Amino acid sequence: MTSAAYMSGRQRYARPQGMLWSENPGFLENGAYVPQGFEIGADLPSEADPALANQFLILSDDNRGPMSFSTNRIERRERTINGRMRSYHIADKLSLSVAWQSLPSRSFFTDPNFDTTTGLSQYSKNRTLEHTSDGGAGGVELLDWYDNHQGPFWVFLSYDKYSNFGKEAEDFQKLGRYSQLVEMYISDFSYSVTTRGATNFDFWDINVTLEEA
Repeated sequence: MTSAAYMSGRQRYARPQGMLWSENPGFLENGAYVPQGFEIGADLPSEADPALANQFLILSDDNRGPMSFSTNRIERRERTINGRMRSYHIADKLSLSVAWQSLPSRSFFTDPNFDTTTGLSQYSKNRTLEHTSDGGAGGVELLDWYDNHQGPFWVFLSYDKYSNFGKEAEDFQKLGRYSQLVEMYISDFSYSVTTRGATNFDFWDINVTLEEA
């Protein structure tokens, strides 16, 4: 099963990749969001429950553009008898747009076989067989997720939103964790094959828009 140690092993730098897509909302371990089950590409133990396989995908930050957020405020407005506007707030729903340029079409030369304890791939000692610099998903993995998820899924986001943890002194020190968890749909997905590689991957440009469920 995935743990905070696994997630730490999967991040190449001091902070996790900006986005993770998951079949489930996961759980909190030592104050960190951790998805349930096993990552796509994990080397599952023989005794593992097959239903826990392929539960989440860590996206790459390679050539990723800004994560652009906008909020759709759902409300009903009407004027009272004295002319003053009154608003009945229902909900705020998030929209997120993100794009990659020249993202490798695959993250590894072949199946990474992530170790389910350490999060390391079978190529961790040979980076030439790792096509995304942080081991995050390539274009085909993103497209495959889109093809298999017509409904909502959970999006883990990593950016400086310390207020989600609280406002105590220690809450300011959690930049290296996923800070927000949102259930979303993919409302738009497009990609272009910009360069066909001479080895075993191409470069893709990808645009994705997600909307909160």
